[in-house]
Order: sequence, then C-alpha cells, then structure tokens
Amino acid sequence: MRELKRVLRYASAYKILIFCSISLAVISALLMLYAPILAGNVIDCIIAKGNVDFENITKILIRLGIVIIITASCQWFMYGVNNRITFRVVRDVRNDAFEKLQILPFEYHDSHPQGEVVSKVISDVDQFADGLLMGFTQLFTGVVTILGTLVFMLYLNWQIAIVVYVLTPLSLLIARFIAKKSYTLFKDQSVARADQTALIDEMIGNLKVVKAFSHEDENQELFNEINERLSKTSLKATFFSSLTNPGTRFVNNIVYACVALTGAFVCLDGRMSVGELTIFLSYATQFAKPFNEISGVVTELQNALACAKRVFDLIDEKPQIPDKENAMVLGEVNGDVSIKDVDFSYDKEKELIKDLNLEVAKGQRVAIVGPTGSGKTTIINLLMRFYDVDKGSIKVEEKDIRELKRSDLRSSYGMVLQETWLRKGTIKENITMGRDGFTDEMVIEAAKKSHAHSFIKKLPNGYDTVIGEDGGSLSQGQKQLLCITRIMLSVPPMLILDEATSSIDTRTEMRIQRAFAKMMENRTSFIVAHRLSTIREADRILVMNEGRIIEQGNHESLLAAGGFYAKLYQSQFE
Repeated sequence: MRELKRVLRYASAYKILIFCSISLAVISALLMLYAPILAGNVIDCIIAKGNVDFENITKILIRLGIVIIITASCQWFMYGVNNRITFRVVRDVRNDAFEKLQILPFEYHDSHPQGEVVSKVISDVDQFADGLLMGFTQLFTGVVTILGTLVFMLYLNWQIAIVVYVLTPLSLLIARFIAKKSYTLFKDQSVARADQTALIDEMIGNLKVVKAFSHEDENQELFNEINERLSKTSLKATFFSSLTNPGTRFVNNIVYACVALTGAFVCLDGRMSVGELTIFLSYATQFAKPFNEISGVVTELQNALACAKRVFDLIDEKPQIPDKENAMVLGEVNGDVSIKDVDFSYDKEKELIKDLNLEVAKGQRVAIVGPTGSGKTTIINLLMRFYDVDKGSIKVEEKDIRELKRSDLRSSYGMVLQETWLRKGTIKENITMGRDGFTDEMVIEAAKKSHAHSFIKKLPNGYDTVIGEDGGSLSQGQKQLLCITRIMLSVPPMLILDEATSSIDTRTEMRIQRAFAKMMENRTSFIVAHRLSTIREADRILVMNEGRIIEQGNHESLLAAGGFYAKLYQSQFE
C-alpha cells in the first residue's frame, strides 16, 4: 500500500487528465450497463411463436448499436488518456531517480554495482510502467462498473442482488491471499534481475580482462547460477499470481449459477420476466468482471509494485550533504592548502587516515607516493570533497572547504586521472567538454603541448572524428593524451595528476613531463605516482603508508635518509 499511495501521489500532478479518464470511464461504464437493458427489452419483445414485435426490436437494436459505438469511442479515448498519465508518471519517477543519482554521495556509487543502478532506473521503471498502465485502465472502469451494477441490481430485485453481494467478495479474499505471496516473490525476481544486469554490465565493461585471464568458464557458471535463481523466482511468482484468475473466476461462476437458479424460480412465480432475468445475469457478470480483470493483471500489478519499491528506495537514499545556504565563494585562488588533524575511513570500522597534517604553499609541487592502499588517492578524494572528512579540516585560502560551494571548489582544480573520461562525440568536443570560448587554434595548440596532435591529425576527420563511448577504438595511451589535452587547454589555479601518464610510452611521457613542468609553474600541484622517476622535480614528496605521512622532503633528501622512500626508489631502479 505504501508504494501504491506513492504512485498515486505522482499521478495527482495530472488531475485534469485523471478527471478526463474518470469521466470517460463513467460514460462508458453507464452505457455498458444500459446495453443489457436494451438486450432484455429485445427479448421481452419476443412474446410467443409468431408473436414478435419486429418494429420495436429494430428501434431498440439501432439504439443498441449507437450505445456500442459511443462506448467503444469513450474507451478508446480513455486508453489514450491513461497512456498519457502512465508515461508522464513514469517520466517523473525516472527524472527523480536520475536527479537523485546526481546528488548521491560517492559512498553509494562505490558500494552499489553500476548494473544494479542501471537496472533500477531502466528495467524496473519499464516493468513499473506496464503494471501501472493496466492498473489505471482497470481501476476507473472497475469502480464505476461495480457501483453502477450495485444500484441497478438493487432496483431490479433486491433478493437476488444480496446473493451477488454476499458471494462475490470471496474472490477478493482469494486475490488478496495470493497477492501477498506473489509480491514477495516478485521482489525477489527484481533483485535477481538486477544481479544479472550487474554481472553482464561488469563482464562487458571488462571483457578484455575476462579474455586475458581465461575467466569465461567461471563467468558462465556465475551467470548460470544467477539465471537459474531468476528462472525459479520468476516461475514461482508467475505460478502463484496466475492462481488468482482461475480462483476468482470459480467464485464468480458459482455466483452466476446461483443468480440463474434463483432468477428462474422468480420468473416461474411471475415476479420477473425472462428479459429482466437476462438483464440481471448480464449485471451479475459485469459486477464480477472488474474483480476478474484486476485479478487477471495481478501478475503485472505485483511486479510493478515490487519494481516501484526498488526505484523508490533509490529515490529515498540520503543525498550528499548539500552546500550550506550561505556557502562562501572561493574567489581568487592562489593555491594555499591546509590539512589539519584529518581522520577519514571509507569503512568506519576500519581505520585508514589518522591525524593527517599538511601545509602546502602557493606554487608548490607536492608528490604523494606509497604502496597500494596507503591513502594516496583518498587524499585527492578529500581535497575535491568527493568525501567529507570524519574529523579535522581541509582549508583552501584559509576557508574550510565544507563552507564552500562544491562547484566553486572543484572548478579550481584541474584533474588528470589514470581512468579516462571520454564520451561519444568528436575529438574536439571531448577536449573542450562542452565549454564555450575555445577556438580551433586554441584546441590545436593544447594538443601540441600534450603531444596528442600527431595522432589526431592521422584520424579520418582529424579533430572532427567521432569516437565512441569511452574513446571507442582509441588506445589507452591516446585516451589519456586527450584527457591531458583537456587540462592543457584551460589550466585552473591548482592541479591534480593521479597517475596521469601511466598508459603513455616513456619517450612521450618525458615530453609531457616537460609540458607539465611548465604548466605547473606558480600553480599548486598534487601528483600521485607509482613511477618515482616522474616526481624527482617535486618540491615536496610525501611518503604515505597505512594512511599516515611517514616521511617528507625532496627527492635528494629522502634518498639520503635511506628510509622507506629510498627502498621504494631502489626497488624500481636497482
């Protein structure tokens, strides 16, 4: 019921369309109730053999034809309106889900597989749409039909009407019992479907790794296990939900038989004509029809609500801590950064960074080195405020970054990471990233600085060559060169280079390092590197281990100290 109420809240934004749908449902339902009366009148016109009022029958049949045409037209328009309501509601739900994805903290994205999130926003919402459309169609006409038949049956014969009223609700009890069981199974089905989507997404995204390690058989086994689980839950859910329709129809057939038997005795007593009995039997069928229709689509409804719950769970996730209402603007940035008494860990039960202190002055080049898992990239995440510190503070220009607008803080940094950020579009669009104000000459000049110009001009259409998602057929090194070009084009006050040249050949790397050195002049720079040859010129090198700075100094002083850094360096060059 919680999910259903929430769906109705979304639908309430379209009150005019709902009013139109209800009006059309009322008209079509009342006309459908009027049709049996006309049919009963036709039967009563057949008085005996050779005694048939054909003139009256013709008039009634013409009237019946008009009623049928108007009813069909109303239903056609009603389905069109319901389609519009459904897909607008689905659009709003999907917009809310996507909007929430934009403001969810990085903890959520790091702890949920991409395929599962994609499954919620795409597949689950599609399933939700199918069930919702059927629900709207059956809801409005069903309610009006039930109320209308109640009134007409009471008017015709209250004794027989009571038989119908007492027996028909039994079908609701059957439907409710089965619905509870099938809802749980459909929820399990959605989870299994999300696991399957996540596995496929992960395998396709890392197909080269799968092939390189000959992991196809293991992946196939894992897929078969999830696929078997999905098959079993789907079969159980469909089986239980499919019991509803025959169960309710069984009850309704008993109702029909009871009405026919009771009505026959009433007719023999002369208290009801055969035509009126026919009308009553039609109403008994129409009264049961909404219950049958709703039970007939209970599979889709239960599946839709189970999927809706997963989508609403995503929408209800806690967003990242918003910028304060009076958040400060960073203003002119010199590059002074202060990290004071900072504690942070991704898993609060597992300590990572403890009592981190660092003062960086304008224009300093700070390199961060250390073994995998020592906290190098974590410092970058904290500087960019992808995560907030658990304790202590990080300040830029003596302003706590939690008091600043995130967009203002992040625009002050230029980032080149080991992972490349490329999208489908031209080479030029990927370099400018949609920003205006850059001429072709400026783009080419930046590409020359990053040494990307030589391979770009060899492409079929040069800078207008369209590349696929994540760079398409470009090599990893070429993708990284494009990301470096992006920074060369518009250099912000501070730089973050996280394994920025890890996929580039040594000769090109040496040239880019010279370009980086020029670019970093008078700019505060943070450089994360495993290849220690790339950080010899850094003003200060921070050596991290287990979340703490255990050594710091320049290249020569750290080598002379013969500590952890010296061992790391010697292990690479001995």
